[in-house]
Amino acid sequence: MAELRTLARPYAKAAFQAASESDSLQSWADQLALLGSISVDPKVVDAITSSTLDAASQVSTLVDLVGSDLSDGVNNFLHILAENKRLLLLPSVAELFVELKANLERSVEVNISTAFALDDTTETKLTQALKEKLQRDIQVHTNVDKSLLGGVVVRAGDIVIDGSVKGRLAKLAEAMSV
Repeated sequence: MAELRTLARPYAKAAFQAASESDSLQSWADQLALLGSISVDPKVVDAITSSTLDAASQVSTLVDLVGSDLSDGVNNFLHILAENKRLLLLPSVAELFVELKANLERSVEVNISTAFALDDTTETKLTQALKEKLQRDIQVHTNVDKSLLGGVVVRAGDIVIDGSVKGRLAKLAEAMSV
């Protein structure tokens, strides 16, 4: 997964630059998200990696699935990806594009996993603390993960704060095995 993100990063930056220049960040983000979600389907993967289809046919397959909702810029971007045999990077490109957009807008999506549901007061305090720590507007998404045993795991972009009992036990086991 990290390798795909590494390969996708220059394409995401190029797409972001093109979208910024045309003042259409949200439009590009929406189109890339749609393409990214479509391109993980096994049948689509087979089509866009087929050695019997040329780059134009692979792009045509994706465009047909999406419909006529693609801008010229995104369509050209798809052709570049296809010519470089990088269409499989679309989900990673879409994800990185959203991160670049969030950085520009000084916002970040934060995923909080807890062993038990948070009450409103605790969630508000945690949200405020994260907002101050990250110095950004944040959109919080919480979910309950019983396997954590206790504590929380916070994911904000590349930052992971593991304050879970499960994480602490794993660190202890690692320290004891060395």
